[in-house]
Amino acid sequence: MAFKPLHDRVVVRRVESEAKTKGGLIIPDTAKEKPAEGEVIAVGPGARDEDGKRIKMEVEKGDRILFGKWSGTEISLDGEDLLIMKESDILGIIS
Repeated sequence: MAFKPLHDRVVVRRVESEAKTKGGLIIPDTAKEKPAEGEVIAVGPGARDEDGKRIKMEVEKGDRILFGKWSGTEISLDGEDLLIMKESDILGIIS
């Protein structure tokens, strides 16, 4: 199914975190938090300013991003769990 977000919304796939710490300890699934890192899958065309002009989006499809712990709305598309969030919920782009 093709899905295109509207305005300044972004569709994100969460990126799973490591199962081990840097020291080599294995983290059980019950102790893991939802990752706040993801990959942008789709980007809307951007919001409009007061004059009706389109504001260009800072993120692009394929960008790896960080977002707030409680950001976005969880959805399921074609059996895959994704998030839809506003561009303002994104904290930064990982390069």
